[in-house]
This record gives sequence, C-alpha cells and structure tokens, in this order.
Amino acid sequence: MPTFAENVIEYNKNLDLDIELPQGIRVMNPFSENPEALEISSEFYLRFFNDNKDRRLILGINPGRFGAGVTGIPFTDTKRLTEKCGLHISSVNTHEPSSVFLYEVIEAYGGVKKFYSEFYINSPSPLGFVKTTENNKEINYNYYDNKELFETIYPFLIKSIRSHISMGIKTDISFCLGKGKNFKVLNRMNKELKFFRKLIPLEHPRYIMQYKSKQKHLYIDKYIEALSLKESIINQ
Repeated sequence: MPTFAENVIEYNKNLDLDIELPQGIRVMNPFSENPEALEISSEFYLRFFNDNKDRRLILGINPGRFGAGVTGIPFTDTKRLTEKCGLHISSVNTHEPSSVFLYEVIEAYGGVKKFYSEFYINSPSPLGFVKTTENNKEINYNYYDNKELFETIYPFLIKSIRSHISMGIKTDISFCLGKGKNFKVLNRMNKELKFFRKLIPLEHPRYIMQYKSKQKHLYIDKYIEALSLKESIINQ
C-alpha cells in the first residue's frame, strides 16, 4: 500500500492543466517550471508524510509566486523550508507573509512533525495562476477572480479535491483558508458534492498579515482552537 507521501509525490509528478485559459492569464506549475520543486517537495513529503495515517485537509486558494509556486509545498516559502523543515532550494530565495504566519501556527501547534502528521495542506487548485498587467508585469491571480477562468477550471477543481481526499483524508471536518470568496465557493461545492461533513472557514494568512498583523497572536490562538477541534469553533 503506497504511503501518504508516495501518493502526493505521484500526484505532483502528473499534475497538469492543459486547457485554454482567458487571455492574459497563465498557469503557474512549479513542478514543470522549477527543476528543484519536484525534488525538494518530494523530500518534504517523504520526511513528514511517509506513513499511512489519515489526515485532515486544509484548503487554501491556489499557489502564489513566492510560496508553493516556487517550492511546490503549499504555504511554504524557501525561508520557512530551510528554517523550519530543514530543506533547501539553492536556486532562489523567497519570502511570503502567508508562510510566516502559517509556520507560527505550526510552531504553536507543536512543530512541523506533529502538525504534518495530522494535517495536509493544499488548494482546490493545486496549480497557481498569474495575470499579465498593462505594464507587462505578472501578478498572482486567484481561481475565482475571473468568471470565465472559474468556469473553465471548475471540473479541474472538483477532480483536485477528490484526488486530495483519495490520498488518505478524513472527511468529517476540513478547513478553508479565507472566509470570503474562497469559502463561499468551496462551501457551495461542498453542499452540492458532499466532500466533507463540515467545512470550517478561517481568516486567510495573507489577510491577517496585511491587515491584522498587530492582532496576529489572536488569530494564531483562533487557528489552534479550530485545529484542535474545540467545540466553540466546530459548532459555529
């Protein structure tokens, strides 16, 4: 029986979205764009997921340019990869505020070994998107920011979530990062397709770091309470 790590690695090796997207938007696939991403992410999963334990799923939005878009590991920039996970990408150095927050949560939960033995993080779209601006600059783009994009990749989103679940995910409770559009979309999908018994929304790390950084400790406490399955959160 393949381990959780082997399932994820095989999934990442074959991850592709070969369809025509709206003009000015392109797919960002770290596993094909960065030669080190598949190698280093595989080391990561073999280090923390090489077992057959069932885990709960934490769903983000889609990879960003400085986190999973480089490392292939959700919410993990190169600094956290080195400092917290003991792994190193030599070709690039990135800093992503969402990664800073999430790894503070992980530390408060008990560290990377404990956290990753209980949770698996990915996104409804495990591939990221970038949009080219008028100044010919690429910026991060969310899967729900464009109606045409969303409708085009909707079957891919469903397939992706089902693939995540098949790796060894508990389907009683899952967590959604983002209490706005991401939760609205995922909650509607979940009600229709019944992926999970309950989907719990949490403020997105990017929102916290950008707008609520002075209250960051309160949000860390809220994350820990939710991930620990405290009744006050579960029954909201």
